[in-house]
Amino acid sequence: GRKAEALIQEGIERGSWVLLQNCHLAVTWMPTLEALVEHFTPETMKREFRLWLTSMPSAAFPVSVLQVGVKMTNEPPKGLRNNVTRSFLSFTDDFLDSSRKPAEFKKLIFSLCLFHAVIQERRKFGPLGWNIAYEFTNSDLQMCLKQLHHFLEIYEHVPYVVMKFLTGHINYGGRVTDDWDRRCLMTLLEGFMSPPVVEDGYTFSPSGLYHTMTPGNRAYYLSYITSWPLNPHPEVFGLHANADITCARNETAELMGYVLSMQTGSGAGKGISREQVLATMAAEIAGKIPQVFPVEQFAAKYPTKYEQCFNTVLVQEAVRFNRLLKVMHTTLKNLSMAIRGEVVMSQDLENMGNSMFINQVPTLWADKAYPSLRPLSAWVDDLVRRCGFIQEWFDGGPPAVFWVSGLYFPQAFLTGTLQNYARKYQISIDTVSFSFEIMRTPVKQCTPKEDGVLVYGLFMEGARWDSEAGVIAESRPKELFTDLPVVWLKPEVNRVRPTGVYSCPVYKTLRRAGTLSTTGHSTNFVLAMDLPSTHAEAHWISRGVACFCEVIQ
Repeated sequence: GRKAEALIQEGIERGSWVLLQNCHLAVTWMPTLEALVEHFTPETMKREFRLWLTSMPSAAFPVSVLQVGVKMTNEPPKGLRNNVTRSFLSFTDDFLDSSRKPAEFKKLIFSLCLFHAVIQERRKFGPLGWNIAYEFTNSDLQMCLKQLHHFLEIYEHVPYVVMKFLTGHINYGGRVTDDWDRRCLMTLLEGFMSPPVVEDGYTFSPSGLYHTMTPGNRAYYLSYITSWPLNPHPEVFGLHANADITCARNETAELMGYVLSMQTGSGAGKGISREQVLATMAAEIAGKIPQVFPVEQFAAKYPTKYEQCFNTVLVQEAVRFNRLLKVMHTTLKNLSMAIRGEVVMSQDLENMGNSMFINQVPTLWADKAYPSLRPLSAWVDDLVRRCGFIQEWFDGGPPAVFWVSGLYFPQAFLTGTLQNYARKYQISIDTVSFSFEIMRTPVKQCTPKEDGVLVYGLFMEGARWDSEAGVIAESRPKELFTDLPVVWLKPEVNRVRPTGVYSCPVYKTLRRAGTLSTTGHSTNFVLAMDLPSTHAEAHWISRGVACFCEVIQ
């Protein structure tokens, strides 16, 4: 901080240029920078003085500095063709010919540039591409190319294992924080950094449009890259053709989100005021949602038992839903009173009304609720269904098939299933895990199993379940989500993972990414299911196949 201030003062006096890099890392010094810039006047500094600041997008960067400065952004070009073109424009023919293994060097350069573009462009597909949108930069690619050049000079053969580790786990993988994203990254890298890549005729996509080339100069590569389509087919990213629909839906949702954020809320049309709309909505929601569950009756009817952990699961579910229902009943009542002028309209109630007016779940409720991406109207209906499922469980006992998507905290339910099995057979729970069997029986015809549980309510994205063949199959055109049949979660001791399966992650919402809570569980990830497949697991990993407890059609 002091050194930066001294350099700025010196630049003001001498008329020199000052560059301060990575301002987003000096969060505590940003107020000082803002104060320094506010005191800049033409009378107190030489006209040649310039202050350059570099920063990643950060909420801590002073807005006033942005307003008075000239802003420049450095972002990767949009589109696969433009991205690879930019990479090759930064090369020279001398660099391409600088290796003692020019053929391997040029082919692997082309492969790494295409890989760099692919993993950047997968972000446009949202969570289908990456659970978290990572900011891969050109410096990641440059480091990979430097390492490639160095290893080709000191080794007789291309060290693919070393390059894959450095590229996938360090250069690019150092930014990846999600384990499932890391699995996807390493799977994609296998197709760009392996011995077949340097062979003539190797293709990076099933259609063969993207393939290796005979080594040439920079102009030769650029002429080939310009022949690519401006809008690439999802196959080059390893995705199904339906991914284009997902991309369009994401862009539309983002655009509509911006439109809603600019909603003034000054009126509702047809002579109905905003206050009348909110009062009607509050009354309708309050009339729909149930009253809080009588936890004492739940605990009395389903007491804690060593041999039946589902009793505890049911009581805990009721407690969790009660926290949400109490907040909803209280805030809806207060909002109605505030609209009538009987109490003061607090900031929380004002924000709640703003959210309800644009059909969004208020933050006051979302903070107490389970993860969900539904709009307010669908969210309320879903809450009523969930509470109805808990009430049916209380009235009639554990169902034959559990609606796992209706649980507030499904991880506790899964743990309870394992505990029931471990206590029944007097074995350590650490040695017990689930095996999975997809049932052919409809939900209403299923009967309880001796061990394990039957669950339903899961949806699959990126693929579908072929009931006739009993395996994962490619999605049908324009069919983004499909229902997964009833699944039998069978506890097994010291289970050995079978071959010919795909480890399919199960999430609560389509957002996929979550945070690690204090319980040690992710707020979004539920479990991984091994599903039979006739394709290699890498095929479905590239497709981004996953199951969800909730989808928005």
